[in-house]
Amino acid sequence: MLVTTNAIVLSKIRYRDNDLIVRCYTQKLGVVSFLLRGVLKSKKGNTKVAYFQLLSQIQIVIAYKSNRSLQLIKEAKPHGIYSSLHTHVLKSAIVMFLAEVLSGTLQEEEQNENLYHFLENTLLWLDSQSEYSNFHLLFLVKLTKYLGFYPDMANSDLQYFNLLEGEFELKPSHKHSIGGENLTLLKTLLGTTFDALSEIKINAKQRQSFLSMILLYYELHLGSFRPPKSLQVLNQVFS
Repeated sequence: MLVTTNAIVLSKIRYRDNDLIVRCYTQKLGVVSFLLRGVLKSKKGNTKVAYFQLLSQIQIVIAYKSNRSLQLIKEAKPHGIYSSLHTHVLKSAIVMFLAEVLSGTLQEEEQNENLYHFLENTLLWLDSQSEYSNFHLLFLVKLTKYLGFYPDMANSDLQYFNLLEGEFELKPSHKHSIGGENLTLLKTLLGTTFDALSEIKINAKQRQSFLSMILLYYELHLGSFRPPKSLQVLNQVFS
């Protein structure tokens, strides 16, 4: 069966001498892994490799077979072309980090149009911006809505937030209850949009503290999730 779908590249690894295994989040089929045979062998293949940079948006035609773990791509072309995500050092660090996060959270092979459009639109937004140092923080907060553990906004005026329960509370009831600056920033991000993100001013120490907290939130709600290896690089470039 031939399936034409848009897709976002999550990861790629070299396989044998000239092949690549690429994992994508597709608009129509959810998470799908592909074997790209001989793509590293020729100059023509190198052009195709450029399509599969991390978080690239592409349109692909898949020779899909449900019983095959590695699908085959018949055709591929760019879709939603970036001007800066892969060439700007700071944005590239964000791309590497978010690709790891998404690889660790998007495990199921299922369609989710709303999630796909969120990823598609926010990445295009990031590509167009000149102020984006807090982008990954808001992205991680907003992503929880599509993963099923968005904070319960009832009682959002209370002074603590229980990371394990995903609820605001009057008193800290658990070792993973947070308050202080991280709580203030969480409430701020929950109430803002990407277009208003530049109005939020925090320093590098606050950014790193909040990032550690939100990644812990992911770990508590997604049993298989682990902090990305690129976290240290991201913290260094935004320090």
